[in-house]
Amino acid sequence: MSEDCSSSEETNTPTTSISQDTFTTETTTITTSAFNIPPETPSSSSSFNTHLAIQSLSSILTTVSPSLLSQDQDPAFYLLHNPDISSQVSSLLRLPDSGAGDNNLCRWFYDTFQSSEPQLQLVVLRFLPIIAGLYLSRVALKKPLAGFEAVLLAIYAHETTSRAGQAMTVNVPDLSHPSIYHESKKPAKDNDAADLNLAVISPSLEPHGTVRSTRRARIVGVALELYYSKMSLMPVRSKIDFCEFCKVWSGQEGDEYKDGELQDDKENVEFQDDQGNVGKESVIKEGRIALPWELLQPILRILGHCLLGPNKDKELIGSASAACRSLYSRSLHDINTQAILATRSLLRLSKMALDPKNNVDHTEIPVTDVISL
Repeated sequence: MSEDCSSSEETNTPTTSISQDTFTTETTTITTSAFNIPPETPSSSSSFNTHLAIQSLSSILTTVSPSLLSQDQDPAFYLLHNPDISSQVSSLLRLPDSGAGDNNLCRWFYDTFQSSEPQLQLVVLRFLPIIAGLYLSRVALKKPLAGFEAVLLAIYAHETTSRAGQAMTVNVPDLSHPSIYHESKKPAKDNDAADLNLAVISPSLEPHGTVRSTRRARIVGVALELYYSKMSLMPVRSKIDFCEFCKVWSGQEGDEYKDGELQDDKENVEFQDDQGNVGKESVIKEGRIALPWELLQPILRILGHCLLGPNKDKELIGSASAACRSLYSRSLHDINTQAILATRSLLRLSKMALDPKNNVDHTEIPVTDVISL
């Protein structure tokens, strides 16, 4: 591994340099030689084969089923949903030195995502909650994390290219203009009729070749935005992993809000611990990270899908509810009004969704013997 303590020029590819030092303005860089990756050629990405990726992964894992290469199933789909392979990969990712630049599994994730094969990219995104969760939790420990950073930068570069410098926006309805559902008392002006009320949900991206402390939340947040866009294709276990890391990131237990009410005794424990008292909360806060809005926004969108999405898995909903309670407790602790409103709204919506009284299909025609005229 070659290191250079001077700042490196940023490019649009994540292979130029990857910072390991997150606490100083200087960046320690790592080149592609850390992964022993040969120089890229225009055809290298397109020629990346699914079976080649599987064979490469089989040399890293302990056991791989021979049926993985059979012709009667989709190998990429098998990689995405097979619980045995997922368990082995998760165990390797959670090893203490898993994020180093010479880690074979990180190299496999990087190569696989760079292959531009959509099905293989889904396999990488399936493990993004663990990669991002471990990376953000270990940053303060100053461990070598160049392997995790390479994967995150590859995802960030992919999104930078696919968005083509454009921000992600959504058109917010303006009630001052009449619609088929309502009339407006204020007459609409001709020059305002075509105006769109655009809300920016993700600003335009700038190419980054390194991960610094000022960029970390943005880079990880963009990776989570891509994960959110593919959530309907993700296995439930991947979503549960994400919810569990949300609790770790928040540094709060949040059980005091399980019934929607605040218990004063537990709130006092939280604030006493910030004043230096050692107690239960000091253990709970291990792994706590900063949660700026650029990172918290995609987190809440993912949790919203877990709570209110079409998949009504009880374990997933329970994990997502616990994560929301922890983030709500954290937002109250930080006095973050924007986060308080968002997390509290998610808790109320999930409570309404789980209420049997609200599980009514209004499109279903009732069966009755009475004819109403």
